[in-house]
Amino acid sequence: MLTVNRMEYVIVGVDPGKTAAIACVDLEGRVAKIAYSRFPEIGWFISQISSAGTPILIASDKRKIAHLLEKLSAIFNIRYYTPEVDMSVERKKELVRKYNVQNNHERDALAAALTAYNTYANKLRQAESIAKSKGYENVSKVKAMVIKEYSIYDAITERKTKKRAR
Repeated sequence: MLTVNRMEYVIVGVDPGKTAAIACVDLEGRVAKIAYSRFPEIGWFISQISSAGTPILIASDKRKIAHLLEKLSAIFNIRYYTPEVDMSVERKKELVRKYNVQNNHERDALAAALTAYNTYANKLRQAESIAKSKGYENVSKVKAMVIKEYSIYDAITERKTKKRAR
């Protein structure tokens, strides 16, 4: 397991391949980083992701998880997200239309990250609201724990029991 020192948690979209890309969004849904590389090795992914923050979820735009995403998930000891069905090009374009992406690989990685974020967005807002109302200061940690499948209550009280296994 790789540990990262930065405290900003990020959801990471990955588009693997000969030309690959990563896109990181924070737990507010803001883009933290987008990068691509031709013929990248695993070290490139680790470096790019680590420089953006602490990864909390790896996301794909494809239903079937790629080996690279499984590997990154294991390296960072985090879960991965896949959509119910492969995302269409039209849907990906719609999701990223207000962002400046340089190519289809960045588009796909960012669409994956944004889709994963949107899946959790309502729960993250609820967690933030409850945490703030209870005077809990580390709201980011609560949100990260919710993505890790802890209940909001357990995240706030820092109990170590997961809500459900996946």
